[in-house]
Amino acid sequence: KSGINAEYGGLIRIGLRSVNISRLFCYSSMPSAIPMDELKAAVAQQGAIVRKLKESKPAPDELTAAIAELKIRKLALSNAEKAATDLKKPKVDRAKFENLMKRRFFYGAAFSLYGGVAGLYDFGPAGCALKANMVNFWRNHFVVEENMLEVECTMLTPETVLRASGHVERFTDIMVKDAKTGECYRADHLLEAHLEKALEGKGLSDEKKEEMNAVLRQLDNFGLQQIGELIKKYGCKAPVTNNDLLDPAEFNLMFGTSIGPTGLVKGFMRPETAQGIFVNYKRLLEYNQDKIPFAGAQIGQSFRNEISPRSGLLRVREFCQAEIEHFLDPEDKSHPKFKNVKDVKIKFYPCEAQMAGTDFLHITVGEALEKGVIQSETLGYFLARIQQYLSAVGIPEENLRFRQHLGNEMAHYACDCWDAECKTTYGWVEIVGCADRSCFDLNAHAKASSTKLVAKQTLDTPVTREVVEVALNKAAVGKGFKKEAGGVTAAIHDMEDEDKLKMKEQLVSDNFKLVVGDKSYEITPAMVKSIEKVSKTEHVREFVPSVVEPSFGIGRILYCILECNFKVRENDEKRTWLDLPPLIAPTKCSVLPLSTMPDFAPYVEELSAALRKLAFLTRLKILLDQLDGGTLELMKLEFFRYHYRFRYSKTTNRNS
Repeated sequence: KSGINAEYGGLIRIGLRSVNISRLFCYSSMPSAIPMDELKAAVAQQGAIVRKLKESKPAPDELTAAIAELKIRKLALSNAEKAATDLKKPKVDRAKFENLMKRRFFYGAAFSLYGGVAGLYDFGPAGCALKANMVNFWRNHFVVEENMLEVECTMLTPETVLRASGHVERFTDIMVKDAKTGECYRADHLLEAHLEKALEGKGLSDEKKEEMNAVLRQLDNFGLQQIGELIKKYGCKAPVTNNDLLDPAEFNLMFGTSIGPTGLVKGFMRPETAQGIFVNYKRLLEYNQDKIPFAGAQIGQSFRNEISPRSGLLRVREFCQAEIEHFLDPEDKSHPKFKNVKDVKIKFYPCEAQMAGTDFLHITVGEALEKGVIQSETLGYFLARIQQYLSAVGIPEENLRFRQHLGNEMAHYACDCWDAECKTTYGWVEIVGCADRSCFDLNAHAKASSTKLVAKQTLDTPVTREVVEVALNKAAVGKGFKKEAGGVTAAIHDMEDEDKLKMKEQLVSDNFKLVVGDKSYEITPAMVKSIEKVSKTEHVREFVPSVVEPSFGIGRILYCILECNFKVRENDEKRTWLDLPPLIAPTKCSVLPLSTMPDFAPYVEELSAALRKLAFLTRLKILLDQLDGGTLELMKLEFFRYHYRFRYSKTTNRNS
């Protein structure tokens, strides 16, 4: 039988003979005893033996015994794979969890009276309180502790801003349509679901399984053409109708609108809160007395027109974001407080491990920097602070990992990016992104608006270098461009030295076309007096800051907190509850009278009013001396996360 330990051997009866199976791999009763690779090798080895026996035409009993051994090895491997899969699955009954969310109105589908709209959710009283506590702690953990500059910017954004940032052109997902019904699906999610279902089935060879797993590991790295080829290769169909799919196409995720009654000013609902911080960079720098580094922060709603919203709060069309833009010198990405977090252990899942199919690295932030897993102290510092925040609000560290973006997956503005991912019943879910955006955004907005977005550093020793200077004929420029002359002049002076020299060459025989944002201007030879290389001594270094951006999806984090802390009472599966940390629990304290006697009512009201004045309880013992001559004492008689007992005593009656 499959429970026999190979160390002791055993006999199996086949027909009229007993065959020794002392070398069989019969470990299905303890699937973790043998490494998966050894079990796979054992199956392959026995499979080769069976094939050779079939070719040599052996005695029937010998072949039967070999086949029996192969089946046992396959069974052991199958049980081990199932056990490994079960270990990876979160032990949460999603139906019971969603039922609790609905009954206690943490959140629910918006406009449900009218059938609801996919991707839109309302938060109930408990959900609002939980979210508010999360956001308040986020402010304390980041904005207050790191001395950040918080802003609140408008959600409506003109098209020119998002065109400059690259969102109009590149903020897209890949979409496929049902060929007959026109139903839309996000292509990578459809392919992922199809492959996962295929892997659960039987009859796939080990080679095919490994191929599919390799595709799943690199799914975020595939572009439009590759996704289309994979959908055809694996025969993906529309989920409900089983119809064929049209060729994939890119779909822009922003909600378009018009600003003003004429409809001439095109705009979008912001897809992220970050751009509001970037366009206010100059004001924030001045507020910070022109000192770098500093960080801007913003919490607010963002909007993305998701192709196929799903998985509750994990993929929605309107959501709360909390973002930080940490501006720093691109030549110095150290962080003064890195030493405080260098010993924090994090599960890093770098690109190389994903491509090779190996496991994550569980190392300290300091070790990750030394080994080149992360590239800067500032990025490492924020990764550690993100983990500390997530752990404090109730996400277990064993459910967390930090995954590095693959090449094609990287956002158009990032040079490196890590996602904090939480293991849920939906698999690994991104809840925080931490990107090194380099100088992309400030450069883009400076170019589009013809405004310098730089920082300055006084040099200890002056530096002499060669620069290209352009002397303009101001009268000709003013006559040619009138009100726009100032912007054109600034754009010419802000050009790179290489571009200035190209303009010089072109003006010898023709006009030069200057592009500023979405406009172009013809620069004639008469407008330029000279373009020359000169030596310039600089006492101040001018540079465009780099940006490290931690971006938090508050709704996703909230969902993961709820799922990770969902409990079912032992021996009573109908009783479900949440084991939330006191820090974010929506209800801090309950006042429960032990009797319905009217005499209790004044004390209950008095006690409730005193607790409401405290707003929330964080200390284990609190004394209030002005309660109608009595004393309220909060005692740690029972402490289950956020359950407390109180003793109220009055001077005139000690037994109250």
